[in-house]
Amino acid sequence: MNASAAREFFLKTYGCEPDVVGSAPGRVNLIGEHTDYNGGQVLPLAIDRRTYVAMKRTGADRSRIVSDTAAESGEFDARLVERSGEWWDYISGVFAFAEDKSALPQVQAVVTSNLPTGSGLSSSAALEMATAITLAQLVDDARSLKDLALLSWRVETQFVGVSCGVMDQFASALGEKGHALHLWCDTLATEQVKMREAVLIFDTNSPRSLRGSQFNVRQRECQEALELLRARQPGLANLAAATPEEVRTAHLPRNLEKRALHVTEETRRVESLVAVLKKTGDVDGDLLYQSHESLRTLYECSTPQLDWFVSEARKIRGVRGARLTGAGWGGCAIAVGELDALSGAQSSLIASYKSAFGLDARTWLTNAEAGARVETSGK
Repeated sequence: MNASAAREFFLKTYGCEPDVVGSAPGRVNLIGEHTDYNGGQVLPLAIDRRTYVAMKRTGADRSRIVSDTAAESGEFDARLVERSGEWWDYISGVFAFAEDKSALPQVQAVVTSNLPTGSGLSSSAALEMATAITLAQLVDDARSLKDLALLSWRVETQFVGVSCGVMDQFASALGEKGHALHLWCDTLATEQVKMREAVLIFDTNSPRSLRGSQFNVRQRECQEALELLRARQPGLANLAAATPEEVRTAHLPRNLEKRALHVTEETRRVESLVAVLKKTGDVDGDLLYQSHESLRTLYECSTPQLDWFVSEARKIRGVRGARLTGAGWGGCAIAVGELDALSGAQSSLIASYKSAFGLDARTWLTNAEAGARVETSGK
């Protein structure tokens, strides 16, 4: 899948060439899960799986969107967007948050992707960012990638209705080849951290939707925990700013204590892993295993399939660490380590997983890749 495939699909669909083709990658998160919407730190990287959007101005009275994977195409008025509850809300929402809606053209567009949906690799953020960068090029919008990432986050949270943090959109927008993105989610400060090791993505093929999972419940639990902590510490900026000891001594309801402990300890694991990467260039696998155990027992968002992969990855020589990635409740896990070790383990992991669960896993090897970009522009 590449920009040429997107252009060819556009030509086949509409009988003409697109004005602009843009793309954005999915992401995996090395560490820092469920910390982003709690003001903590995260360490994601962009992967080599991308979503492409090809777009052209049209004189029609409505815009049309066609995907190479969706049976139904979408239509909407670019200047008066309404939420449909369909897949194209991730695209039409970008138009809904445009600064000058009256100047927006109606468009013809197509979407192509080799990024799986529902697997925890941020396919929605990639679609939002690919749309945002393509539309910005089409209408000469000079906003920065950071600004487009914030726009895409607003689409996800305010238009689609998923209460997520900014990590996914920032990783998709700002990723750099050979680097992980260290992001402070409270201030939106970023730094690029060299990341040379390979990552094996293991899709458990047990998909979940954030709309239908416990994701929004966890977000509310974290907010409740923060409110109770602020009763004791009025100046507490966010949940991640509390210390684990402050959480333990606050006598929170048990479920809220568990969520808060995960958040406060996880953001400190991010700091520790960044320090190790800067010093040695290698991932500290123990931190990844600690993260997964916390997600399993404190945040309660793992699954038997994800736990199985982490357990099996521990046995592979050359693997430094493993954990679930994404929100959990299904989807993907990662193992980090030597390229040859990860490559050699793929087939046996898939076969053993099939025997254990009767499911066909998918695997991909990746390194840290580049973020959102304009692929071609002929306007």
